[in-house]
Amino acid sequence: MQHGQAKTARSEGANSGILMIFGLFRKRNHNQIIVVRQYEVLTTMARQPVFYTDYDVPDTVMGRFELLSVMMILFFRRTRSSTTSGQELAQEIVDAFFEDIDYSIRELGIGDNSVPKRMKKLAGMFYGRLESYAAAMDGNDRAALATALQRNIYPKAEQAAASMAELAGWMLTAEAHLAAVTEEQIATGSATLPQPPKLDRQLG
Repeated sequence: MQHGQAKTARSEGANSGILMIFGLFRKRNHNQIIVVRQYEVLTTMARQPVFYTDYDVPDTVMGRFELLSVMMILFFRRTRSSTTSGQELAQEIVDAFFEDIDYSIRELGIGDNSVPKRMKKLAGMFYGRLESYAAAMDGNDRAALATALQRNIYPKAEQAAASMAELAGWMLTAEAHLAAVTEEQIATGSATLPQPPKLDRQLG
């Protein structure tokens, strides 16, 4: 009996470790309405056509993943200085993001055995972007942020990489906008992001 209990404890400990590292599938029902409300704001912004027509984000599966990651990272950074409940909300929203990705992968007919491996890779990509974008944004360095965005959004050297300067500029504007969002707005899932303006590009 004791042996079985120890085995169960080890199993539960391993599972807890996975959830602590990736935080992919936690559910807190009492926050669900707030999470859904805020998540919808962030994902709606990522679907704005102007990002794909004017800001050089490719309208592809990975392009949409990159832009959704940007929105999650902006919100995640805002809640660093929030109360514990605000930080938990941000983590739940990131969890919802990965749950959506998991669902989408399965809808594409990817075999169950390969889904966890793909999810682990995408989680690593997300947290890598969080770190690299933070390094540039902490210094308000638009050029460094544009370089990091370009490296991630156009990873293949042979691709004709577009400048990400405008997207980097919008991200810095969005971060300043979020800094003015109140803790009450965070707690109620009512934080907003600024609408990206269309760019008046002169044809050369």
